[in-house]
Amino acid sequence: MSDIVKKALAEFKLNLEILTFDESTKTASDAAKAINCEIGQIVKSLIFKTEDSQKPILILTSGVNKVNEKKAAKLIAEKIVKADADFVKNMTGFPIGGVPPIGHKNNIKVYMDKDLLNYNYVWAAAGTLNSVFKISTQILIQITNAEIICIK
Repeated sequence: MSDIVKKALAEFKLNLEILTFDESTKTASDAAKAINCEIGQIVKSLIFKTEDSQKPILILTSGVNKVNEKKAAKLIAEKIVKADADFVKNMTGFPIGGVPPIGHKNNIKVYMDKDLLNYNYVWAAAGTLNSVFKISTQILIQITNAEIICIK
């Protein structure tokens, strides 16, 4: 699955190294420990779905933050609920804990936690439960076409 992410990065003319670890990088804490970086530098790619239209929504958030679903729903203008594992896999092609910010099976609207802008570089999942890649926050915004929001 990292190959899908590598191909998606290449479409943006990005040749970023994907690191694969023996241990899991499924949680922000696990990833920060494996990489030896701040938890805040970990990008959590969280899939929600709109309650009425059942559309997938991707919220990229800093590893130290939790999404305030009520606040996010106001910004998105529709109530959202956390997606289950089957919905995530069907919409993105990736398992929960390995969802990258790009390379999904379907076109998904992306929102990005403004707290990620506190870092020049962040680490995102690369499609598996133990792979990540480092990317500039500014480039991440460009390639995901993310709308910046406050999710806390």
